[in-house]
Amino acid sequence: MSLIANIVVALVALLHLYFLVLEMFLWDKPAGLRAFGQTPASAAATKVLAANQGLYNGFLAAGLLWGLWLGPEGFGVKVFFLLCVLVAGLYGAATASRKILFVQALPAAVGLVLVYLSRAA
Repeated sequence: MSLIANIVVALVALLHLYFLVLEMFLWDKPAGLRAFGQTPASAAATKVLAANQGLYNGFLAAGLLWGLWLGPEGFGVKVFFLLCVLVAGLYGAATASRKILFVQALPAAVGLVLVYLSRAA
């Protein structure tokens, strides 16, 4: 169970690294425009805000990777950062797009359950 939990945590981290790249470097490029349904004009107007948002996603990924690096001692770190991802996903789903619920919040929730189950085993 621990291996599966760590794989899910790693996938959530990789997902947030992907968000970092999209938001910091591809926001006003074709991939970013498609991913976020932006027009070139709206992307240009929000590019700095998106880069800031991408940086935060990078911090989430770094925290999750740190928790994995710590091994069994990283339980609390993984739980904290998965909770941060979950809250951000719920807030994003409520305020921006319901899609965020499935792309961000659901993987974090699954990761949390698996991390707790692996601790109990």
